[in-house]
Amino acid sequence: MKAIAYYQSLPIEDAAALQDIELPAPQPGPRDLLVEVRAISVNPVDTKVRRNVQPENGTAKVLGWDVAGVVKAVGSEVSLFQPGDKVYYAGSIARAGGNSELHVVDERIVGHMPKTLGFAEAAALPLTAITAWELLFERLQIAEGKEDLGQSLLIVGAAGGVGSILTQLASQLSGLRVIGTASRPETQEWARELGADLVVDHRQPLAEALRSAGVQQVTHVASLTQTDQHLDQLVEALAPQGKLALIDDPQQLDVAKLKRKSLSLHWEFMYTRSLFETPDMLEQHKLLERVAELIDAGTLKTTLGEHFGTINAENLRRAHQLLESGAAKGKIVLEGF
Repeated sequence: MKAIAYYQSLPIEDAAALQDIELPAPQPGPRDLLVEVRAISVNPVDTKVRRNVQPENGTAKVLGWDVAGVVKAVGSEVSLFQPGDKVYYAGSIARAGGNSELHVVDERIVGHMPKTLGFAEAAALPLTAITAWELLFERLQIAEGKEDLGQSLLIVGAAGGVGSILTQLASQLSGLRVIGTASRPETQEWARELGADLVVDHRQPLAEALRSAGVQQVTHVASLTQTDQHLDQLVEALAPQGKLALIDDPQQLDVAKLKRKSLSLHWEFMYTRSLFETPDMLEQHKLLERVAELIDAGTLKTTLGEHFGTINAENLRRAHQLLESGAAKGKIVLEGF
């Protein structure tokens, strides 16, 4: 089967950073689906792994943790899907990625694709939807429902992949006042279109930008990027006993700064359930099923930002370059081999 992989960690400008190769077709385990990959999207985790994880013994490492496709075969213990089903999922970071014609994935982290979306639009959703949902409803423990409880959420990086779906979830499914950050006119407008009540520029000191917009404090923060750079401003912006959630990888984080206000810190890593095969691993299947229902009802919309064409090494290198530049809006998707 066709696949895109790398043999050594290289700068994305190097033609060998991602290569078109041929690999044997994978075989599904008892709880696995064998999926014919129709579309993929690219996430910051792809670039981080490519830069920092050296393949073992010269083997090929396949990236890609967002897939939309069709079930080709099922394992002996599969009960949720059957061949022919259209599915979408983010996969497991402990297994080979989905940048290949065929891919195997545990059924417990897979959802039926939204009926109203094509493969490209669906591929934009899984990883970011799972991350945003778990962060909002499980880590920050925001209650579903439109009742105004006097709570507010600052989303740092509201126009990015996770931010694009988190902004929608928070504005559509909760009573939160949603404040997004974005640095360019087009990304600020994108955040507003997705439901942000207010958008501020994160190139400015955040606490100061909020006060200028009439917001003295917020009760919750979702820091999706550059948490270490913004930490002092986030602590200042948070109300006493507020909650700070993050998904990025700060080089250092002085948690002692949270003490005076009794702020709580919450990490979100959407691979935890699949990595450790936690007892509640099936929750990601349920979550994706719910997101599909919300998409089909028109409550949520795909966060596809740019379509980069066919799934091949050249186009994937371009996608990695754009992500590494920090200028991406929404999700970058590739479709078909």
